[in-house]
This record gives sequence, structure tokens and C-alpha cells, in this order.
Amino acid sequence: MIQSTLALGVEAVGFAAFDAGIKGAFGYPGTPSTEGFEAVEQLILEARDGRAAQWAANEKVAYDLGLGMSYAGFRSLVTMKHVGLNVAMDAYANSALTGVRGGLVLLVADDPGMHSSQNEQDSRRLAEFAWLPCLEPSTVQECYDLTHRAFELSEALQVPVMLRIVTRLAHCRAALQRKEPLAPAALGLVPEASVQDWVLIPANARRRYVNLLAKQPRLMAEATPLNRLVPGPARRGVALAGMGRAYFGQLLHENPALAELPRLEIAAYPVDPALEEAFLAQVDEVVVFEEDYPVLEERLGLRGTARVRGRLDGALPRTGELAPRLLKAALGLAASAGKAAVSLDLPVRAPRFCDGCGHVDAYGALRDALASVGAPGTRVFGDIGCYTLAAQEPMAAVHAVVEMGASISMAVGAALAGQTPSVAVIGDSTFGHSGLPALLTAADSGVNVTVVILDNRVVGMTGQQPSQALDQVERMARGMGVAADQLQVLLPVPKQHDANVAALATALRHPGLSVVVFRRECIQSIRRGVLKDHDRQERERCTTEACS
Repeated sequence: MIQSTLALGVEAVGFAAFDAGIKGAFGYPGTPSTEGFEAVEQLILEARDGRAAQWAANEKVAYDLGLGMSYAGFRSLVTMKHVGLNVAMDAYANSALTGVRGGLVLLVADDPGMHSSQNEQDSRRLAEFAWLPCLEPSTVQECYDLTHRAFELSEALQVPVMLRIVTRLAHCRAALQRKEPLAPAALGLVPEASVQDWVLIPANARRRYVNLLAKQPRLMAEATPLNRLVPGPARRGVALAGMGRAYFGQLLHENPALAELPRLEIAAYPVDPALEEAFLAQVDEVVVFEEDYPVLEERLGLRGTARVRGRLDGALPRTGELAPRLLKAALGLAASAGKAAVSLDLPVRAPRFCDGCGHVDAYGALRDALASVGAPGTRVFGDIGCYTLAAQEPMAAVHAVVEMGASISMAVGAALAGQTPSVAVIGDSTFGHSGLPALLTAADSGVNVTVVILDNRVVGMTGQQPSQALDQVERMARGMGVAADQLQVLLPVPKQHDANVAALATALRHPGLSVVVFRRECIQSIRRGVLKDHDRQERERCTTEACS
């Protein structure tokens, strides 16, 4: 039976993974990938059939969880955003050598235009880097259909398969036709004869790398049916991938004459060079529409004599998202008749902290504490989370934000260079994600570093998922070598301001490592009751056990 529903593109991936019979889904929250995990998580919770859905401490852990499930013979989905794949890259690239048992699909959501990200890197490059296949849908229905295909390819080719979507598609809602769900099917553990394939000591890794390279022709052959060459009489053509395919389809509906342009439509990688060469033989000029790096553009530029246009020659902007208006401009199409360009001179409204957010009180205390110790101009190292909003005016309380977990390491580096006091601000979820190794180094360094952990008990920025470090931050800090007398837990509320300033000043004056935890649940989490059941269970446990 086929079910019809409305879904976001990223939700369609989650629905497809469930319907394809996964045993488990794993991920770390990150816009625009988060809703993909949440969609499949909800289905798994409702099914109650022994499947697992688990947020992980970071993307590498999530990938390892999925790889372990694959080793045991079951299908799994792993979700993350593009910068999250940087964190999981070691596991991802090495899994290309081990191969998989149960199908393993990696949903990576890229963010062209950097709506909520530090960069706009293109994950297709990392699929190519790891010699692994990548599927790239252009519609919500394709998100669903290509996810099913990705699981089939993963098991047929015995490699992980990347499914790459971008923000505009991830958060596009459309009608979706779902298939009858499959129950998880067990393939059993990796056979005894293949066990050494998963042991990447150099001798085995060299053999497995040769094997991976030998698979490339088959990977290309399996990808080719998902790509197509549409002939046309014109000598100018278009090469389309991802949202380029979607937007050109819109233009084709508005301008039927565009059907005369030969089209190379790409939905899967690696791309067969013969297909590219056959396309280029039909044209004198080609305009490439893809999101975000010039991956196809560079490939086509190396083949044939046709002039290749796109992001590299200025036909399209080098950065930012594709949009139908950019395609029109590159193709020399006039604006739609009767539709005048609209220009609205609206004031910029930057995002801000939620009313009642405890981070505001924490930053206020930090500002006043720095002033009280005679260091009001101290540069503060920040991290990735909603607390990064403090970098903006009028607060301007954070002066460096680079990547997850960097604040502590950078503060230690600055302290080793002579900055004192040196201050790092990090959230509880980011602390569990990648701050722990940095704190271990901070404890070993012996320099004056004050680490301020803003503990709102959830992953606030991406939808208030419960933090992996829930109510464990001070125990984790102690385990990393922080002395008990240099660890304080404070409540960030206005009536505690003077006491919090005094506590922070003490920490700032300490010549070594000190940690200050500001704990207060996210105001949005409280409103939604995210931790209500957890806190009730904890209270019940504490009636029968000694709780500190």
C-alpha cells in the first residue's frame, strides 16, 4: 500500500530509511539535517519493534554507531550537517576500506549561503575524496526514492553511500508517496572470512584500498542509470545537478523553448566520463547549474572543446545559493512579463537571545567580572551554539568562533602566548561533543584559563534535543582533571548577579585552570516540557537513592 503525506525533503529521507527497514538511526543535531533524524525517530518510537534511534555525543560517534550496526548485519541511517562530516571524516573515509555488511546511508545536509553554518563546503568533494558514491536528489519525492536506492546500492556494492541534500531542499515541503514499510532484516555478523577486512592495520588497509579502487567502475555503472542526457537541437546546453535540476524544471515550465537546450542531468556520483563527453559533443557552450562548488563545472572544463560557464567564469556568483533568478540571468532570459522586480528596504533584524534566556545573565556576569579584575578588554573565545549570538552588538561579548570545541583549545593557546586571563565560553552539548579533549589539555597545560560552560541542559540551537551531557557537566570536568576547588556551578538569574560576578572574579584570578558552570534550562525547553519526564523520573529515583 502506498501512503501519501506532506513532508520536508529532509523528513522524506527519514521516512524512507524507516520504510527501507533500518534497524537504527544515529546522528548529531545540526541545521538543516536535524528533522531527518527526528522524523525517523518518531516512527521508531511509534513502531516499538526493537529499532533504535539515538542522538550521539558528536558526528563521529554517530557514524561509528551506524557502522557497528552495519557490521552486525542491519541497515542504519546516520545524519549530520556538512561541517559535522568534518568531525566524522576519519570514520567515514576508513569505512570505505572496511566496507559494510548491512546497508549504511549517510545523510549529509549542506548549507549553501551559510544560513546557520561557519562555511558552505560541498560534501560531494568528500564523497569523491573517500572514493564513495553520492546521490543528490532535487525534489522531496526524490529524497525518498533515492534513499531507498542508496540502501540497495550500499548492500550491493558493500560500501557506505552518501545522500547529499541542501538547505533549500531540506526545508522544502511537498507531497510525498511512501511505500509499504519493510521490517528490519538481519544479514548476520560479518562472515569469518571477511573479518580481517575490518581490521585496518597497514597490511589489511593496503589490500582493502586496492579493492576499493577496483570497485570504482562498478560504482560508476550503478550511478549511471540515475543520470541522463536529454538531447536538443541547440548548440548551447545546460548541465544540471541537485537544485539546478529543480530550478531548471521550473524555468522549463515557464519557457517551453528551453527544451531545445541539450541537458546533462546528474543525480548520482561518480559520473561516467563517457556520458559527459557525449553531452559535450552536442554543444559549443554549456552553462552549469549546481549547488555549491564547481564540481561538474571543473570536470566538464577538462573534456572537449565546448566553452563551460558557471561559477568559475562569473556567469554565476562564486558563493551563495542558486536561485531561479540566477539561472535566468545566466541564460539571458528576461524577467517574467508583468512581474516587476520588488525591492523592499527593510531594516535588518538580527537574531537575538530568547526573552528570559539564562545566557544573557551569564554573559552579563562575565562582563562585570572581567571589569572587576581589571581586564575589561579581554578577548573571549566562543563556540558553536545559540550562545554565539553574544558576538553581536550590543553585547559584543565573544570575539572568536571557529568550530565545535575550539573555544577551550584557543584559550589555552592564547594563554600560552601570554594572554591572562584567558577565557573560553562553551555550551554543555558542545562540551560533550568536542570540548572534553581540549579541557584535558587545558588541565595539563598549567596556564591561567577560565572555562565558562553555559549549561542549558539541551541542544538549544537545533530544537532543544536533550543534551548528551545532561546534568553531568561537572562530573565530566572533574574527570578531565579539574580540581574540585576550582569548579563552581552557578545559577544565571538576575538576583544572583552579584554573587555570580564574585565567583567569576575568583576564577579569573586563579593562576591555573578553573571551570564555571552556569546551569539553567533553556527557556524554550521549559515551555515545551522537553525534560519534564526526565526530571520526574530523576525525582522519583532520588526518593529511594541518596542523591547529591
